Amino acid sequence: MDEYDSSDEVDPNDSNAVAHRENIREADLLYEEEVLRAPFLLKSWTRYIEAKKEARPKSRNLLYERAVKELPGSYKLWYMYLLDRKDQMDDPCPLDPCWEELNNTFERALVFLHKMPKIWKEYLGFRVQQTWDITGTRHTFDRALRALPITQHEQIWPLFRKFVLDCGVKETAQRVWRRYLMLQPEQTEEYVKWLVDAGLLDEAAKRLADLVNNESFESIQGKSKHELWFELCDLIAKNPDKVTGMRVEAIIRQGLRKFTSEVGRLWCSLADYFIRKGHFDKARDIYEEAMSSVVTARDFSMVFDAYAQFEESLITAKMEMEEESDEESEEEEGEDVELELRLARLEHLMDRRPELFSSVKLRQNPNDVNEWRKRIKLFENDDLKKIQTYTTAVKTIKPQSADGNLAMLWVAFAHFYENHGDLSNARVIMDKATQVEFRRTEDLATVWCMWVEMELLHKNYPQALELCKRATAETKRKRKRGKSDDAPTVQQKLHRSTRLWMLYADVEESFGSFLTCKAVYDKALELKIATPQMVINYAAYLEENKYYEESFKAYERGVALFTFPYVHDIWIMYLSKFVERYAGSKLERARDLFEQVLGKVGKEQARVFYLMYARLEEDYGLARHAMHIYDRACKALPSEERFDVYQIYLSRAQDFFGVTRTREIYEAGIQALPDRQASTMCLKFSQVEVLLGEVDRAREILMHGAQFCDPRSTDAGCTEYWGKWHEFEVNHGNEDTFREMLRVKRSVQLQFTEVSFQAHDVAAAAAAADELAAANNMEQLEANMAAEAQPEPEPEPVAQNNPEEIDIDLDDDEDDDDGIEKIEVPAAVFGDAASSMGALERLKAKK
Repeated sequence: MDEYDSSDEVDPNDSNAVAHRENIREADLLYEEEVLRAPFLLKSWTRYIEAKKEARPKSRNLLYERAVKELPGSYKLWYMYLLDRKDQMDDPCPLDPCWEELNNTFERALVFLHKMPKIWKEYLGFRVQQTWDITGTRHTFDRALRALPITQHEQIWPLFRKFVLDCGVKETAQRVWRRYLMLQPEQTEEYVKWLVDAGLLDEAAKRLADLVNNESFESIQGKSKHELWFELCDLIAKNPDKVTGMRVEAIIRQGLRKFTSEVGRLWCSLADYFIRKGHFDKARDIYEEAMSSVVTARDFSMVFDAYAQFEESLITAKMEMEEESDEESEEEEGEDVELELRLARLEHLMDRRPELFSSVKLRQNPNDVNEWRKRIKLFENDDLKKIQTYTTAVKTIKPQSADGNLAMLWVAFAHFYENHGDLSNARVIMDKATQVEFRRTEDLATVWCMWVEMELLHKNYPQALELCKRATAETKRKRKRGKSDDAPTVQQKLHRSTRLWMLYADVEESFGSFLTCKAVYDKALELKIATPQMVINYAAYLEENKYYEESFKAYERGVALFTFPYVHDIWIMYLSKFVERYAGSKLERARDLFEQVLGKVGKEQARVFYLMYARLEEDYGLARHAMHIYDRACKALPSEERFDVYQIYLSRAQDFFGVTRTREIYEAGIQALPDRQASTMCLKFSQVEVLLGEVDRAREILMHGAQFCDPRSTDAGCTEYWGKWHEFEVNHGNEDTFREMLRVKRSVQLQFTEVSFQAHDVAAAAAAADELAAANNMEQLEANMAAEAQPEPEPEPVAQNNPEEIDIDLDDDEDDDDGIEKIEVPAAVFGDAASSMGALERLKAKK
């Protein structure tokens, strides 16, 4: 289509234009005929409109008007028409009549299509552009909401909200928001945010309070009730002059009861509210109330820091006012007094901080005894506060839930009065402490013991004895018929306290009579609460008073009361005192005691009793009995203790029966002791044989003991053993015996090598078998000897070429040595012994 329309006038002289107009007329005639034949057919009009899309706007508008006149209910025609008319608007002047014309077009379309939300959205979008007619636009939105069903309102409200937010009229926006929240109440958070931004804080606080109080509300922004509550508190606390329709203090206090995790922040918000209102005294009261009610260190620190900052800000403001003021001297003096008062208030607050913080900890756990004692130390110079704190502590702490030593708190309370010379009040405190239902009997016993010690310190000995008697007296339990027995109280179990009975016995020994003291010990043994130390003390006390048999009876009762290992010390004292008292006069009785203890004691603790028993037989009995006891000890004791006992056994046997008697002891010891100690025993045995002139026996013993010592070991025992044998052969042997020693040494070394080899993992040993075979000289020697065993044509044996081989002459006939090569023993083998007349000198002299 060309830019010329069929109805436009053209120049008659322009042949091209005239021809083009004629063509257009012919094309339009076809569409005109079609729409005339079927004016109510939408397809005809749409084809016609599509054909005229390049025509002038005026021509298209006339065509659209004709179409909607024939088909006024066609949504498609109206929608195409309205979009085309909107596209024709090229940001004209607000005074241009085209705005009103398009508005009228939309209104005519809505007469027939008022239920079509898309038409309304296009119209409303166009009306929003007309910023000079806010009222008309708002009325259009209202008509759209009334015309459309409520299910389609969600398509209109986003445009409406954007319009009222951009229009800048708060009252209009507020009313529209209220209407919108009737449909979408979950959008209240957005409304509150807009109210805060708009400065309408009173309405914002009310809406936020409604959200907090609405239990069924769920935030679309994911905020919890806790966060919403703190938003409300911050809002109303920081804007006291703008939020006037709410009871701020009541709201925040409700939050304090409801949310206990952030009470410090809420207390600070409440105090800040009164500070902003200028009620400074009320703010101080709030801070004081907060510090006396918070239970966590975090909340306390928050409140205390805010309180201190508040006082500092007041002082700073006052000082700035004084610098700027130019008033008379009398008024200045009054201001100085006020400033000093504020400074004193801040200093007093800082001084109270440890006490306030202690109160916080005690509110967390009022049964914390250690914290109460720390609090008492804060009042070192204030006796009245100390008494008040002690009194509060013993009244507050529940004995069954006490965290710490409650008994020592009562004792410290009594000692406070004692240190100030008020012994009567100290006794009253101690008496009240003995009536407390402590959790453990030991705590009550501590109170009684400290009371007795206090009386002893003030030399009230009869009073101390009376207290001990009261404390250890048995309290009878009251039983009711038809009811089960309750668990006994600590007062009812106190008479079985070992600590009290030990103190009672000590006090009776010091200030009582013999009979009363003896009765105390007997009662303790009867109740079976005595300790081994009490038994020993009882026996020693009887011995001091010359009651020896009574003392031994006390020991007997003690050994019957306890078992090993607890009775060990009692037996030691009993046996020692009995032997010391009767010596050998009652030997059979002493033997019975020793046999009795040896039948009960374990082998780990039996050594001392065996030695004491043997000493008894040595001093007052028979030597063979002592030897028998030593023999029993060597068999009964653990292996690690036998060596020392064998040494004593050998020493005593030599003293009583001579050296020859020790041979069988050495033999038994070598059989019974571990390898390391057996080698030492063999060494000592060989030295004894050397002293007796039995060199061959000594050599046999050394050969036997060699199997226990690895020549490769760096252990001092093994090194000494081989050194001693070397020295022995140098002094008493010959070339043959020396070679025999070397052979044994090689054999033992091989034996330990094989043992070490067998200890390795089987798989690792199989993998290293070739390397071990190549490195083992003894295996090579055996292979060569096996080769020599085969018959050879030569009559003379072939000498093996082994540098480590020692030629040992096994033939006893010294004359028949033809064909045997003789090799001298190197002088280095004998060391320094070569200078003396040893085996080497004798060999040379023989040659």
